Amino acid sequence: MRFSSEHLVDFCSRLFGAVGVGDEHARTTAQRLVEADLRGRTGHGLIRAVPYLDRIRAGGMNPAPVLRVLHETPVSAQVDADNGPGQVAMTRATELAVDKARAAGISVVGTVHSNHAGAAGLYPAMAAEQGLIGVYFAVANANGMPPWGGNSPVLGTNPIAVAIPAADGHPFLLDIATSTASHGTIKVTKQAGESMPVGWVVEPDGEPITDPSRADEGFLVPFGGYKGSGLTIAIGLLAGVVNGASFGRSVVDHRVDLGAPTNTGQLLIVIRADLFRPLDEVLGDLTGQLAQLRASGTRHGGPVRLPGDRAAELVAENQRRGLSLPEPLLADLDAAARSLGCAVLGG
Repeated sequence: MRFSSEHLVDFCSRLFGAVGVGDEHARTTAQRLVEADLRGRTGHGLIRAVPYLDRIRAGGMNPAPVLRVLHETPVSAQVDADNGPGQVAMTRATELAVDKARAAGISVVGTVHSNHAGAAGLYPAMAAEQGLIGVYFAVANANGMPPWGGNSPVLGTNPIAVAIPAADGHPFLLDIATSTASHGTIKVTKQAGESMPVGWVVEPDGEPITDPSRADEGFLVPFGGYKGSGLTIAIGLLAGVVNGASFGRSVVDHRVDLGAPTNTGQLLIVIRADLFRPLDEVLGDLTGQLAQLRASGTRHGGPVRLPGDRAAELVAENQRRGLSLPEPLLADLDAAARSLGCAVLGG
């Protein structure tokens, strides 16, 4: 079965509403989850809905947060998420950062007492859709990597996402975890009954683990060796420590401890694209450069695929055909719906 994005947003909104999330916050959370699936970021899409519901019911996430803006200046702000859904906090933070950047040219907005906010690329993409540059950092909600050369997993898969607009509506959008594979990707692999490639997870002695059900027995592998490890730390210091949010040993594994607040930190930098030159010139040059890269040649003769290109293709395809959900995910969502007295997806 395939489902329209609007049907999935309505369904997911009802689930969150059934556990006490207000209508606006429920819909925002549902929209961000479905947007992730539309873009092919399935590790951060509807597969996260049931774990979020479980955390709310266990008391680990506040279904009715009152967001507050702290420590505000003309170019910065900190959003206290009141332990509410991360998608709600980051949507508010992005809107605030965009407004400030339009007025001042650049802005930096952080979150504290937040939660997992899903696919990193969603938030800088919101800025790029309005002709602005966005750079996003976040502290992951579970540790699984030691620092390079270490043997204690005190680092997470801290993501970075960068969105740069273009005049033709095809922005550059980089969205990566600092590990070779994220926890969400491993979860999708497990749900599909597949093995992990060598290089995603290793045992403490360095031997590869390919069974996703054993992933927590080992360490995630940073991309690029010590470079990825160093970037993970830098992101954690910026999005976590600077914000007064969790980092290192203070990170709560939201998959295991459902009742403890995670105090997740996120950071978004938004830059007006016309800081140095007229906007039309900048966007025109960005479009031209990206077009040259796409046309620079491949072994099979087709265009080079840049970060964000496949996501845009998937959005168009999934909007046209509807989203297809894996059977295990569909079963989990329908089971949650029944337990909450909501109509199932196919109903």
